[in-house]
Amino acid sequence: MAAYLVLESGEVYKGAWQGGEDRAGEVVFNTSHSGYEEIATDPSYFSQIVVMTAPMMGNYGVEDAVWESRKLWIEGFICLEVQDSERDHAWKSRLTSNGIPLATEMDTRALVLRLRSGGTPWGALVEAASEDEAKQKAGTLIAAKKTIDKDWVYQASRKEAEVRKGDNLVGPRVAVLDFGSKENILRELQNRCSEIKIFNSRASVQEIMDYKPDGIMLTNGPGDPADVKVAIGTVKELLGVKPIFGICMGHQILGLALGGKTYKMKFGHRGSNHPIQDSLLQQIYMTSQNHGYAVEQSSLPADVKVTQLNLNDGSVAGFYSEKRKCLGIQYHPESCPGPHEASGLFSYFVERML
Repeated sequence: MAAYLVLESGEVYKGAWQGGEDRAGEVVFNTSHSGYEEIATDPSYFSQIVVMTAPMMGNYGVEDAVWESRKLWIEGFICLEVQDSERDHAWKSRLTSNGIPLATEMDTRALVLRLRSGGTPWGALVEAASEDEAKQKAGTLIAAKKTIDKDWVYQASRKEAEVRKGDNLVGPRVAVLDFGSKENILRELQNRCSEIKIFNSRASVQEIMDYKPDGIMLTNGPGDPADVKVAIGTVKELLGVKPIFGICMGHQILGLALGGKTYKMKFGHRGSNHPIQDSLLQQIYMTSQNHGYAVEQSSLPADVKVTQLNLNDGSVAGFYSEKRKCLGIQYHPESCPGPHEASGLFSYFVERML
């Protein structure tokens, strides 16, 4: 029995099956050299099979303290090699014990080149005795996966509101719309705020304003922003009322609420080595990124200024409007994994609430 990654577009890649359950999802690649636990526990990877470009994974074991949410969200993990020695096989065990399929010895270079040239298709990672069996299994899995609710944000969002005390007793109170938040976004806010309250993605304007927040955070999350229900209208009503900071999916929702448009990128940005030019912090730095959609620059209103650019492809990486009191950042200033140079954007946001 071998591991087969079967793409909906017809390509098949063979490797060694390391365990887990047959699963389907969108096939994407990540260029990070480390941070496999943070990646797997990032809700933005909901319904995605992740291919790592770095050859060896699992070298430094596992540590629950670095998890970015309560569970593993990925639908599969593919790498050239995984640490599987007597000394340490913790990452392999962590994946397979949670039913996440793990494949190694696959031609990840050829696979990533295919994803870069042809985009990120649906696929299935299965264990099978032959390519024909793999294709049959994959077809059924992909068809079933494509029937799930397209509002992936709601599926990743917590359903009950949660209050967390902050470390800064004189800091602001922030309402957080949870689109599938990473823990480090919440930690960065807690470091600077007196309190935060985390709401479901479909929370109403009334619920949010009853909390009497000084500002609003829109978090990261999975899927197509155009498929997110309720939140776009909610943010539209809150624009100009309270300062709003959107990260990743939050940035895209903010763009749509401003009247802008989003589009699906060919293969997205996923990794911890993406260069950004930032005119707010007056810096050029490397960032952690994980997104497959972007905001169309020409669709933004005249009073919204593009303040961050991705230096690899020139796509919009951030915008700011003083008039509308909003800041949108496409990448992850909270990092995890990745560089920390952009964390100053949290302070930039908090200073505008005081």
